[in-house]
Amino acid sequence: MRVHFIAIGGSAMHNLAIALNRKGIQVSGSDDEIFEPSRTRLEKEGILPAEIGWNAERIHADLDAVILGMHAREDNPELIRAKELHLPIYSYPEYLYEQSKDKIRVVIGGSHGKTTITSMLLHAINKLGLNVDYMVGAQLEGYDCMVKLTNDAKYMILEGDEYLSSPIDRRPKFHLYRPNVALISGIAWDHINVFPTFENYVEQFEVFCELIEPNGKLIYNSEDLAVRKLGEQTRATVTSIAYQTPRFEPTETGTMLHFEGQSYPLLIFGPHNLQNLMGAMHLAQAIGINNTDFLVAMSDFTGAGKRLQKVIERSDFVMFKDFAHSPSKLKATTAAVKHQYPNRKVVACMELHTFSSLKKEFLPHYEGAMLAADEALVYFNPEVVHHKKLEPISMEQVYNGFGGGVTVKNETTDVLAFIRSQNWNNAVLLMMSSGNFDGIDYDQLGEELCATL
Repeated sequence: MRVHFIAIGGSAMHNLAIALNRKGIQVSGSDDEIFEPSRTRLEKEGILPAEIGWNAERIHADLDAVILGMHAREDNPELIRAKELHLPIYSYPEYLYEQSKDKIRVVIGGSHGKTTITSMLLHAINKLGLNVDYMVGAQLEGYDCMVKLTNDAKYMILEGDEYLSSPIDRRPKFHLYRPNVALISGIAWDHINVFPTFENYVEQFEVFCELIEPNGKLIYNSEDLAVRKLGEQTRATVTSIAYQTPRFEPTETGTMLHFEGQSYPLLIFGPHNLQNLMGAMHLAQAIGINNTDFLVAMSDFTGAGKRLQKVIERSDFVMFKDFAHSPSKLKATTAAVKHQYPNRKVVACMELHTFSSLKKEFLPHYEGAMLAADEALVYFNPEVVHHKKLEPISMEQVYNGFGGGVTVKNETTDVLAFIRSQNWNNAVLLMMSSGNFDGIDYDQLGEELCATL
């Protein structure tokens, strides 16, 4: 087998390239830019392109497949050549389906919680010594590749992203996986550059449910109204299984979960995390892991990468970093920290960084998203707004979008000044962004704040 990747340097694409190479497939690729860590990881595997740039001569009739990444454009010379040769052209999710069509596919979908639920399930699977294939959308600690493909694994675990598949395939990725077991964690309008209305966005999840294989399962979060509606309307050939936040209480080290007459100590905390845990438990049950074994295995799970990740901890100060950026993620993450530390001052800082978050019309969706914090700051960079070719937004518009009660800054130095002005005795700092506030070193900042105590 010979497979060529157009745009091999992408975060998802290079992981798939590595997985196929490890499976014994001959992999080649190209890209017009390859950043770290993709460059080093591809080089280590021996599949880093010899030169940067596109070259139609790399595309030849002996290729069995061409995999097209989102970074490539429709006028890409290699793509044009592949079409001329009538080669099979796949998007990233299409090829994952191609590799797993004879397996039992477990697909985790939802606007938030996908990576956490997927990593919870994989944590239990690894502790119990089971062999599964998988694809996770974020880098998890302890893994050197976020895609695993083998010939002998019975199950394929797939994080089901609702974003588009490729420049020439406008279907959401999770529409291509055709799950035997599906989960929807929550629905909160996202990717407004692709799905212009909430109704259009929900429709993608309706299609996802329709694509569940006959005699399959849909596991759904019954506390989310949009999700519950889908779960209760599932067709007769699919079994619906609802889950919700379990009974639990915060502890000094995390959480004590109470379930079916037993108590389980956990290191994770917050209602949203515990809700995700219940979803993962039902997925585990669907692939043959009983509830007790799953919950015991989760005793040392500390969370998915960049999801409520501790930067530094002292007896009277804790600092977290989190990937949260959409309104629903922001609200859940801030509330989780305040729930865990009710007697401490919680200072929450977030960066508007994605296309949706920086769009003027979308800002009102953030209303009340940081109410759980005692002090809240919102940062955005006007240059990023300009780079994304969006209409300029003002600090006042951001302030009003959040419903007031937040401090708004558009300079990194002003964010640091705000943080340094706080009293950090008996306090928690939560930094939320899909970026890094344009250059803040979280580890260095954490050490600096601890030195002031």
